[in-house]
Amino acid sequence: MSDQNQIKKGEDFEKQAEKKLKGWAFFGSKHEDAADLYEKAANFYKLGKSCAGTNKHMLSYINKNPLFIFVFHLQLDSKHEAANAFADAGHCYKKTNPTECITRLEQSLDLFMEIGRLGMSARYCKEIAELYEQEQNLEKAMVYYDKAVDLYQGEEVNSSANQCRLKIAQYAAELEQYQKAIEIYEDIAKQALNNNLLKYGVRGHLLNAGICQLCKGDVVAITNALEKYEDLDPTFSGSREYKLLSALAASIDEEDVEKFTDAIKEFDSITKLDAWKTTLLLRVKEMLKAKEMEDDDLT
Repeated sequence: MSDQNQIKKGEDFEKQAEKKLKGWAFFGSKHEDAADLYEKAANFYKLGKSCAGTNKHMLSYINKNPLFIFVFHLQLDSKHEAANAFADAGHCYKKTNPTECITRLEQSLDLFMEIGRLGMSARYCKEIAELYEQEQNLEKAMVYYDKAVDLYQGEEVNSSANQCRLKIAQYAAELEQYQKAIEIYEDIAKQALNNNLLKYGVRGHLLNAGICQLCKGDVVAITNALEKYEDLDPTFSGSREYKLLSALAASIDEEDVEKFTDAIKEFDSITKLDAWKTTLLLRVKEMLKAKEMEDDDLT
């Protein structure tokens, strides 16, 4: 069946649903019958690729017929279907209207929470967070990642919870909430030490925590953190990550911008620093340069 035929089929079911809702029902429920017809219409629209590209057909359908979304909610025993309908509607808006997509997914999330489907709730919290990421609304993204963490932990899906926590740490640091980021990176490093599959990531988490410590500009706190990381992982002191943090801490203590830059160049020549680390280290460098200039002015 061609795409156009699929869409035509969907239109036929939509018209039947509208007719059903306007009519009388002597037996059964017209809302339940209409819901079934709307669902069939939606499925044929999807098969006809009307949810792809501009979403023209499906969006017109949703806007013209809000009962596509709400009709399931009228059935007291069908909140799961209602939640799925909200999610389907949201996904049709994903490429063209992220704000409307988020609204629909939040409605889906509310229903899944209401009926205790925590796994699905976590999934949609994470999806909403990712949409806010795309919109560069990091504060909102963090809020929904945090909700996803609670839900994943409640379901004991710790790997997914930690993925979301790492996102929170990343954006917390970008928003200069360094202590929050530090606590997350340190905690995940501790967890990873007890897991043979995750041990390889400990140094990276401690490096991220250490960079956040550098951003705070407190040399004593940085030194104490490095000692704590050595105690946490005895192998860390022999790593390139530790040597980098130690050299950067010393350059901050000595207010030596050149030494700071050289330490980063040496590390980057072997292990490329990602954009996030580079951004934070540039903040530290600017802070160090400002301190150096301030001291020059005093002399």
